[in-house]
Amino acid sequence: MKRSAFLGLATLALALGACSKLTVENYDKLKMGMSYGEVKQLLGAPDKCSDLLAVKSCTWGNDARYVQVNFVSDQVVLFTSSNLR
Repeated sequence: MKRSAFLGLATLALALGACSKLTVENYDKLKMGMSYGEVKQLLGAPDKCSDLLAVKSCTWGNDARYVQVNFVSDQVVLFTSSNLR
C-alpha cells in the first residue's frame, strides 16, 4: 500500500510540474508595454512582488529558476529570466 501511495504522489508531482506556466514559450510571449494583468494571465500569480518608488518588480519562480518582470505605471519595462528550459 505504501508503494502505491508513493507512486501516486510522484505522478501527481510530475503532472503539476508539467502544468507550470514558467516556460520558455511563455517567456517569449512577454512584450514591453504589457500590463500587469496580462503578465499575470500569462504566467499566473507572482511568487513575490516589491515596490520601490515607481517601479513594481515581480518574480515568478525561485532563486534557481525564475522570471522577473519590472513594471512602471502598470506596464512592462524590463524582463529577465534564469534557467528556463
